[in-house]
Amino acid sequence: MGGLLSELGKKLAERWLTLLVLPGALYLAVAAAGHILGQSAALDMGRLTHAISDAARAPVATAVGGQVVLLAAVLAGAAAAGLSAQSLGSLVERVALAAGWGAWPWLFGELAERHVARRQRLWDAARAEYEALRLLERAPRPADRPRTRQRHRAAHRYERISVERPERPTWSGDRIHATAVRLDRDAHINLLILWPHLWLVLPEEIRGEIGTARAALMRAAVLGGWALLYLPLAWWWWPAAPLAATMVVVSARRLRTASDTYATLVEASVRLYLADLADKLRIEEQPLGPLLGGEVMRRLSSPAPVAEPAS
Repeated sequence: MGGLLSELGKKLAERWLTLLVLPGALYLAVAAAGHILGQSAALDMGRLTHAISDAARAPVATAVGGQVVLLAAVLAGAAAAGLSAQSLGSLVERVALAAGWGAWPWLFGELAERHVARRQRLWDAARAEYEALRLLERAPRPADRPRTRQRHRAAHRYERISVERPERPTWSGDRIHATAVRLDRDAHINLLILWPHLWLVLPEEIRGEIGTARAALMRAAVLGGWALLYLPLAWWWWPAAPLAATMVVVSARRLRTASDTYATLVEASVRLYLADLADKLRIEEQPLGPLLGGEVMRRLSSPAPVAEPAS
């Protein structure tokens, strides 16, 4: 037990150092540099070097007690910045996935609804173009058939908007929502009800892969949280603005990649292991489809509550 607790403590310390302290220390260093240089001398490395040298020669920094206090203050400040970034990352993830965008405050909800309507119009047009090219591929004369490159470009245009018809204001949110749409269309499955039960029968390695993809999605959102923390520093030090903008771009790209990977793994695990769940529920073996999905959902769904007659 002592060895287990020691190893657990090492893992926790490593995660605390990697996720909170190191990024937080970098943030504090950027904030301190911005405070010293300001807007007028934003890139004056000589001024920054002299300021650091003067601070290092101060009596507080040379005394052991002062160094301990300074180290504790830096660690505490770095951890606080890391926790703030984690909290902002949760907010970024909620906005990026937009699962409950219909309940957003009035102004944001109105803007999101208009954006969804615009994305739907663009998707409908791009999808219609793609379907038209698919029909032309069946033309009797080869000269009337479109080139394969044209069809691939048309498919890329609508998939850049959403892989299924948009229902959320963000690509990442629609990518995950597309998994539920496809499973409902192909097998009449309600993923929200099915997933907790299916998770219990998935093999350990599959759950590990899904957990890794989910963690990558959260890390991408936390990077967006760091961008929100760096952005206010531009008020007194302009180089923080391009740094925050770079983080936003990288976070957005990673969110798209991570959400695509996560959605793909979830859909694949449902299609591959739904039969195992059906076997646990004592359902007769049959191929994936509306019959199997409907029977599984009937076993898993709780009946609606019956209202008591008024006395």
